[in-house]
Amino acid sequence: MATQCIKCVIVGDGATGKTSLLIAYTSPSSTFPANMEYVPTVFDNYSAEMSVDLGLGQGGRREVNLGLWDTAGQEDYDRLRPLSYPQTDIFLVCYSCVSPASFENIKSKWLPELHHHAPQTPFLLLSLKSDLSSHPPTLSTLASRNQAPITPAQGQALAKEVGALGFREVSAKTGWGVREVFDLAVRGVLAPPSGSGSGGGAGGGGGGAGRGGVRKKKKQCVVL
Repeated sequence: MATQCIKCVIVGDGATGKTSLLIAYTSPSSTFPANMEYVPTVFDNYSAEMSVDLGLGQGGRREVNLGLWDTAGQEDYDRLRPLSYPQTDIFLVCYSCVSPASFENIKSKWLPELHHHAPQTPFLLLSLKSDLSSHPPTLSTLASRNQAPITPAQGQALAKEVGALGFREVSAKTGWGVREVFDLAVRGVLAPPSGSGSGGGAGGGGGGAGRGGVRKKKKQCVVL
């Protein structure tokens, strides 16, 4: 059976951990030092070949080339970013669980943008940097601002409210939930659940994901 090509675009505020998620998936041996300098992404493209077992009722095992498009969340790129949206099969809409502002922007910025440019394309809602939700220095910083981490329940409720295909918590640093996200994304395209778009797939990062396996990866810049 021919390899299925799937385009997956990741969006969300800058510094939420989008690039780290893609690197953690395509290069599992990568490490993320606590003092690693943040370098804003402009537009990057990654690719991973994977095999997913959809079950007998959905055609069995499928070979997939998953194209991963990283985008800039900064306002400076608001006019360029939508150029990466055409022919997208699924979006990963991200916030950092330790950035309440990035969570609020899901409804105020990111979903309106996607609904305008790609209204029929499914999306997953991801809570990134889950390892920091119990990190004392991070909690102290949030407390000094009268803030607290976004809870899984808040993420699940938002996913249901906005019609996400599913919700996952992820930590690129520890690897928790990383593989499951992309298995879920591929399954959402190849075998969408009945009633998809209702947020019914919401769940924790360690939930029952597929059995995909990354075999190859490459990275290149996208020239716009």
